[in-house]
Amino acid sequence: MSWRKRLGISAAIAVVGFAALVLLLGRGLFGHFDSATLTPVLVERPADEVMRAVSRQREAAARVGAEPGVATDEQILFGDLHVHTTISFDAFMLNLPITGGTGAATPADACDFARHCAALDFWSINDHASNIHPDDWQNSIEAVRQCNALAGDPERPDTVAFLGWEWTQAGLTPDTHYGHKNVVLAHTDDAHIPTRPIAASAGGLASNPPNVFARGLLAMGSPRFRDLARRWTALAEVELCPDGRVRDLPDTCREVAETPADLFAKLDDWGHDALVIPHGTSWGIYTPPGSTWQKQLRGAMHDPERQTLFEVSSGHGDSEVYRDWRAIAFAGDGTPVCPEASPDYLPMCRRAGEIVLARCLADGEGDAECEARAEEARRHAVVAGASPHVTVPGTTGADWLDAGQCRDCGQPAFKYRPGGSAQYVTALGDFAEDADAPRRFRFGFLASSDIHVAKPGTGYKEIRALSETRGQRTPDDGGIAASFFTAPPEPPASRSRSYGEAAATLSGIQLFETERTQSFLYTGGLVAVHASGRDRGAIWDALERKQVYGTSGPRILLWFDLLHGDAVVPMGGEMATSAAPSFRVRAVGSFEQQAGCPDSAAQALGPERQARLCHGECYAPSDRRRAITHIEVVRIRPQTRPDEPLADLIEDPWRRFDCPADGHGCAVELSDPDFSALGRDTVYYARAYEEPTPTVNGRPLRCETDATGRCIESNPCTAGEECLDPYAARAWSSPIYVDYAGHEATD
Repeated sequence: MSWRKRLGISAAIAVVGFAALVLLLGRGLFGHFDSATLTPVLVERPADEVMRAVSRQREAAARVGAEPGVATDEQILFGDLHVHTTISFDAFMLNLPITGGTGAATPADACDFARHCAALDFWSINDHASNIHPDDWQNSIEAVRQCNALAGDPERPDTVAFLGWEWTQAGLTPDTHYGHKNVVLAHTDDAHIPTRPIAASAGGLASNPPNVFARGLLAMGSPRFRDLARRWTALAEVELCPDGRVRDLPDTCREVAETPADLFAKLDDWGHDALVIPHGTSWGIYTPPGSTWQKQLRGAMHDPERQTLFEVSSGHGDSEVYRDWRAIAFAGDGTPVCPEASPDYLPMCRRAGEIVLARCLADGEGDAECEARAEEARRHAVVAGASPHVTVPGTTGADWLDAGQCRDCGQPAFKYRPGGSAQYVTALGDFAEDADAPRRFRFGFLASSDIHVAKPGTGYKEIRALSETRGQRTPDDGGIAASFFTAPPEPPASRSRSYGEAAATLSGIQLFETERTQSFLYTGGLVAVHASGRDRGAIWDALERKQVYGTSGPRILLWFDLLHGDAVVPMGGEMATSAAPSFRVRAVGSFEQQAGCPDSAAQALGPERQARLCHGECYAPSDRRRAITHIEVVRIRPQTRPDEPLADLIEDPWRRFDCPADGHGCAVELSDPDFSALGRDTVYYARAYEEPTPTVNGRPLRCETDATGRCIESNPCTAGEECLDPYAARAWSSPIYVDYAGHEATD
């Protein structure tokens, strides 16, 4: 055989071998599941630290007259019921090193962070169900069980880990959009948990990967890309469950419930104790403009037994307040119309017209032509759903100023949707079944983190590394993986395009606005429960009773009670009366934090893991509490007829009380003398504010404004900045629902 033939055969073998290697890598060879890391650090939090926290809380409560009875073990416990690991596909991609992430973030990491970094009393795992492989589900169950097994005394555990998932739905139109809901399970034993989580979709981008050779070429780059190839391959191979009763379906299929009604029906079919907690309800990055919660109050779309709690704030911003402006309006025939700008809101469709008009005039075109293009830009943007920015080619976040944002909110959700706010939801009535007795939501309010790096309870310190803000990604710094987020740059254009034209060249997350989003990511909130003990059962009982509240991150102590003779109705409760209700609000500020970590955390984790997991900063309370500056009470009178304008029914604030600056807390009492005269059901909840402190994205976009308050230049957070501005941390109580019983009722 000639040397040429031998060389040709060798080359052919090399090509075949290379192709085989690429194929195997594309199938996930050498990759592994992040969830396979099961075991947390085998050290519990010292019992004396836990008991010292209890003792200090009792001392603070006594100062405002909120100490528990001698025979009770009641205490306020802090947790996080919204935690993602890199089982969630968006979390996996966000934590690739090329996107500024730190790699795998596992359920075991979440346990260690909750216990040793954040010193939380409880937390839950809530990965996107559509991204959870059957192996992930089993691994998550085992990791949560191991976390609980290391908690010490079962009656007084250092932390309690709950199992759950996120039902993640996003419709393209207001009629088909229901949003995101966390499912949290009471138990962790096989007899009381579903065989598989219930998703809202088949898996989206995670289950529709690039072809196997593209995955293989990517996997040659680094071990993390081999993990990505395996994840893509495994998720794509999970089959959808057939129709049928949940207990009769295959163990390893993906179960889908397309609407809340379907989800509730499947949870009822399982019959296990579970709570369903809506979140991100006003976050406009995926919520179509014009969406409201009205349709979710109707019939089987709401389950008042399971869906009892509402996430009012997270690391993605607050969803509390109602505003009367909208991102979209409709003509009498239903045609979408771009609303006018107002002093407190600039619709994105209006800004689209402004950008195109300015570019057109700069190109030397005439006034009439440019105004026509501006009107076309407004039309294109108003029908582009959640992505109006893609209709104007070549724009950056700075071009959009503060368009679409709530200018007078505290830590607003990005592109705020008032029709999903807690106040809107509370004021709603549905009259379809009974015009005289409308159906209403009766939620308890809480907060959590929505963290995507397996770090429950990150709001204890305002450090940018504990939030999810990072520099803007570019598509040329990581090939396929980076282009998952960001499209190639386009030259500025003085004409707009339709959403359909944009979608012909963009796909997936490229269609979502990611640059300005960085200015609306925060360190994250906490849920607090008034519990009769530290164990799982006591925490679950408090959640079911809605005796919960939320904070923007710090561990503010809050009590809100209705006083009725010798009876006390705590936050989350209900009462029917015809007498003027009286209330008591008490609040104590959180501890100022010391730098670094307690010795116990350093000893448990070791210096390397402490630095990687906690960023060298743990929950480390000093002896000084921050002052509560003031308390506000909000009054909402839910609709009694369907045409009542909601803005007229929400009084925010209804009452305000200034507090002493001594750091010892605040206690106020009040009554509602209007209640009997108004003769209608009324809802009340309290907010307590701490003294302002430097806070990550405390002033989103950091706009420079003109004399009218209009943003004329934005200065968003960039890579390398801490982005700290003053913000008054706050706590939101669950509402108390007071029904008007009529003059014949006995109280």
